[in-house]
Amino acid sequence: SLKKFLKKKKIGTGRCIKMNIRKAGTEDISRIAEILVFTKRMNYRSIFRNDKFSFGNLQVLSAAREYINNPHLLDSIWVYDDEFVKGLIHIEGHCVKELYVDCFFEGQGIGGKLLEFAIENHAVTYLWVLKKNERAIAFYERHGFLCKGIWRYEDGTPEILLKMER
Repeated sequence: SLKKFLKKKKIGTGRCIKMNIRKAGTEDISRIAEILVFTKRMNYRSIFRNDKFSFGNLQVLSAAREYINNPHLLDSIWVYDDEFVKGLIHIEGHCVKELYVDCFFEGQGIGGKLLEFAIENHAVTYLWVLKKNERAIAFYERHGFLCKGIWRYEDGTPEILLKMER
């Protein structure tokens, strides 16, 4: 329903603005898969330097099939929908597991809106980010997350993940 789709949020002036963030559904699977695959390629190819994975294993069809075969995976995903899905956030407990915005819509505040939604509606307090992903670290810092010296290796790689907390 339209009510469910358009959450409203009060802002300082007493006006309401539309929040186009909603729970992901099966109708979103193709866009979710597309955003995940292309955004991961754009952001991580230069870090992991593994074209076999980036262009072999990481495919839109296989990503979509994963959600089709396991629709419960959508339970922890929220999408930013403004005529069509432009970004997504995956939240588990108090952790942001993934936050991706279609590269065609970067710089429009979508990632910030998704992150603020997670903080305000899901009490998100932490996330993990690749140490080499300086752009993401700066983005999260602008939204109140800080590195506190906790780190781990990304599974199966020599790359370091930093824990960022609010």
